[in-house]
Amino acid sequence: MHRSPGISRRDFLTCTAALGAGALAAGVALRPAALLAAEPAAALITPAEALDRLRAGNARFASGQPINPQQDLARLREVAPQQRPFSALLGCADSRVPVELVYDQGFGDVFVVRVAGNIATSVEIASLEYGTRILGASALIVLGHSNCGAVKAALEGGEVPGQISTLYQHIAPALDRKKMTLDEAIVANVRYQARKLKKGSTVIARLLKEQKLALVGGVFDLMTGTVKPVELS
Repeated sequence: MHRSPGISRRDFLTCTAALGAGALAAGVALRPAALLAAEPAAALITPAEALDRLRAGNARFASGQPINPQQDLARLREVAPQQRPFSALLGCADSRVPVELVYDQGFGDVFVVRVAGNIATSVEIASLEYGTRILGASALIVLGHSNCGAVKAALEGGEVPGQISTLYQHIAPALDRKKMTLDEAIVANVRYQARKLKKGSTVIARLLKEQKLALVGGVFDLMTGTVKPVELS
């Protein structure tokens, strides 16, 4: 990853170390002063333009008419010296949700953080702070998807092997296990993770307040290929 001129290599490494070593048990990332003081990278496009570009790309994909832009070796070589994504996204690690294909985008367009259940812990928050504040992404999307196994497991609350159950604590607060269907739980989880991003990060909160960033939610329908918007509170 390449840094904005507004933050030195030493400061960036210090920030990264602090975020990794000092993560809070509640999943809220620390905010080193150097990151807050860094001059934000200039956005390539406005938040509204970024969202329009993503919606148009998903519409092409869902209609079976993707143009597969900027997905060749020439584009990769173009962005190799420095990345300047126009959007950032928190999505699920599910193999059926390849973000660049879903939104019909290419190399260097979307700064993507993927983890089972699209959860926002301190690690994901730190990465998205970097993608927005330092790299200049002007739209931030929390993307769930239909038939999400992580949300389903958290909703059921049964035993699972290994450390899979550690995901539950980051999803369960969004759920009403007695009343919610899986589809309702997936939407509730998107809203919950978006709130964690907004309230758990002073970096993201400041960008939102300054209208330099848009935060939206969505659910990717595996049967239609469409991203359905989720209204955030």
